[in-house]
Amino acid sequence: MFSRKQKLILLKFFSMFSVVRGYNILIVVIAQYLTSVYILAHDKPLRDVLFDLNLLMLVLASAATIAAGYIINNFYDSEKDQINRPVKSKLDRLISQNTKLSFYFVLNFSAVVMASYVSFNAVIFFSMYIFGIWLYSHKLKKLPFIGNLTSAVLAILPFFAIFLYYGNFESVIFVHAVFLFLMISMRELTKDLENMKGDLLLGYKTIPVVYGEKASKIMLTALIVLTSVPVFLLLKYYDIGYMYLFFYLSALLLVAFLAILWKSKTKIHYLILHNILKFIIVAGVFCIVLINVNVVLNHI
Repeated sequence: MFSRKQKLILLKFFSMFSVVRGYNILIVVIAQYLTSVYILAHDKPLRDVLFDLNLLMLVLASAATIAAGYIINNFYDSEKDQINRPVKSKLDRLISQNTKLSFYFVLNFSAVVMASYVSFNAVIFFSMYIFGIWLYSHKLKKLPFIGNLTSAVLAILPFFAIFLYYGNFESVIFVHAVFLFLMISMRELTKDLENMKGDLLLGYKTIPVVYGEKASKIMLTALIVLTSVPVFLLLKYYDIGYMYLFFYLSALLLVAFLAILWKSKTKIHYLILHNILKFIIVAGVFCIVLINVNVVLNHI
């Protein structure tokens, strides 16, 4: 059906898609729009939000910066990925390092150009974001605590750009942000447990490598306890519509996570735990619509 050349092109496309983790970027784009519609600009007509060119430029700049971040992260972690993710690493190597770096610079330049359409402040924000991702990939990710904290902060910065654009300072937004930050922090620490073999061999001083598995499990347990605080606040003091169903489900999944965590000893166990957290984060994105299921009809 496909010629050899077409198959090669298709493989390289999937290779680049794997490197930039296109599925993650798609989730972030959806999350930014849903957050804008249901939380940050809930008082604006739906049409005004969806067809806001400034918002589109911020979302596209975020997507380009994140994609570039995955490329530079892949570049610095190529040796580690061969140990921790051999199948994915084999696919990623279909694209040369020079091609990846060229694409990295093009994406970052495109992000700054798109940000310049919005404002000079947006250019400064994304320039700092780009530098922060590079610094994390090059230096900070190899350090315990600092690497995890930086990764979690970088993951929520695209939403901060939208937050600054709308200037909505309602307290419920900060509580949601704390919940997301804690979930991402847990995911990063779980990933460190999952990738401990490669980190140990290549000298990455992550929390599990420096302090051991037991200490990491204690920290994850503490993070789960801390996560109960924003969940309680959102359920008790804020009108979140039917999204309370998501938080009850999250609580049950985190209890299951905790039970599995203390019995985990192998990479596959930590992979299961990682997927539980990933499911909660992704489900949270789509469950934003439960805050007000009539918002689309009411705002058209």
